[in-house]
Amino acid sequence: MRLIQIFVPADDRDAVGETLSEMEVEFVFTDADGRRDGSLAEIPVPAGAVDTVLERLYEAGLDDDTYTVVTDVERATVPNVDELTDRYVEGPKGDRGASHAEIRERAEDLTPDTATYLAFAIASAVVAVGGLLLDSAIVIVGAMVIAPFAGSTLSASVGAVVSDYEMVVDSATSQVTGLVVAYVGAVVMSVFLQRSGFVPATLDVGRVGQVAAFVTPNLLTLVIAISAGFAGALALATDLPVSLAGVAVAAAIVPAAAAAGIGTAWGDPLIFAGGVVLLLMNIVFINLTAYLTLVALGYRSSVIRSVRDNADVSLRTGAYAVIVLLFIVVVAVTAVGTYQHLVFEQQVNDEVQTVLDEPEYSGLELAGVATEYNDASVFSDEVSVTVTAGRSSGLEYEGLADDLQAEIDNQTARSVSVDVRFVDYQRAVADGDDGRSAWWPIDEWLPRSAQASTA
Repeated sequence: MRLIQIFVPADDRDAVGETLSEMEVEFVFTDADGRRDGSLAEIPVPAGAVDTVLERLYEAGLDDDTYTVVTDVERATVPNVDELTDRYVEGPKGDRGASHAEIRERAEDLTPDTATYLAFAIASAVVAVGGLLLDSAIVIVGAMVIAPFAGSTLSASVGAVVSDYEMVVDSATSQVTGLVVAYVGAVVMSVFLQRSGFVPATLDVGRVGQVAAFVTPNLLTLVIAISAGFAGALALATDLPVSLAGVAVAAAIVPAAAAAGIGTAWGDPLIFAGGVVLLLMNIVFINLTAYLTLVALGYRSSVIRSVRDNADVSLRTGAYAVIVLLFIVVVAVTAVGTYQHLVFEQQVNDEVQTVLDEPEYSGLELAGVATEYNDASVFSDEVSVTVTAGRSSGLEYEGLADDLQAEIDNQTARSVSVDVRFVDYQRAVADGDDGRSAWWPIDEWLPRSAQASTA
């Protein structure tokens, strides 16, 4: 429940009382001690009905800038609260539904002032770079916790559903600024580690497991971005802590930005492009999913209708139109590129398994397939596929790479280079065994770097 406390001038008291009675909303007038003659109306309403009640009061003659305070109510006895909820709540039904003003305020509260926002963006990128180069998932999680991107990312969707287009523009500006600052911070940190000798300059960063995990879009990263957008929107529309969803949002943003910075410092265009593509994919799908979630919860039925009814010809409208157009282009390009990569990745996995199922490769156990399809052929016409296989015999399997390349080329119609890594192991059979070889999960004997490549 919420309690609306609003100043009602003496001349408007009868109109306000009549309007509230027509709405069947309980209210109490108390004399207001102030410079003007009037009363203070106290109106307990369901959380999601605040906007509707205020709008009706403004229509009854109250100024929209009159003294108004809306507070939480831990307990209230209102006879017809269920009926009011069904009739007036906008958005999710029930007492947990937030009004338009509330979700706008929650989104704004998530974004700190500009200086703090930029400082946390740099700090999160610096920590993420350290986590990626250390191959430490725990450090990367720490970077996600301090990342400030939840508010700037989710506020665009909130602005769209509550028709606050300035909020949309501010969100877009904040997202771009924050990501650029985070990328620059990641580059500076990477160069410092490289030049100071803390990390060898000759390190093949593409072989580091955590770096490799955040430079190629795949189905799991797409699911993370969609889930983060959904969780963030749901938290804004309810009483759930938005900070929890903020970590999920950061998980889709910070490591990719850090990977792009590492690729720049090490002069690896594939890692840079892969991080940027993954970052764009995540940003687009977080924003899109958050907006669709709020719409599905009932906050708005049609953006097109609102634009048609409220649009006018002005410089501001033109700026909004350009932003919307750019977003649509980014969405389309990102969606097409993501779909193409996911399909290609699935084809590669199928063809690798087909080759390894042949009798001549029966002694191999597949440990992982990594597909580097990061730059959409901007820097290179080739797609790199790395296959890791375990073997217990001394066979060289010299023709495996050629067989894999031929099979993938034939089925995908792309120019593919194939690298094959072998992980050799020995196995001793326990005493008393009947001679049959025991089998253990391949993760138990793979080195940590090879395990990370399978993630």
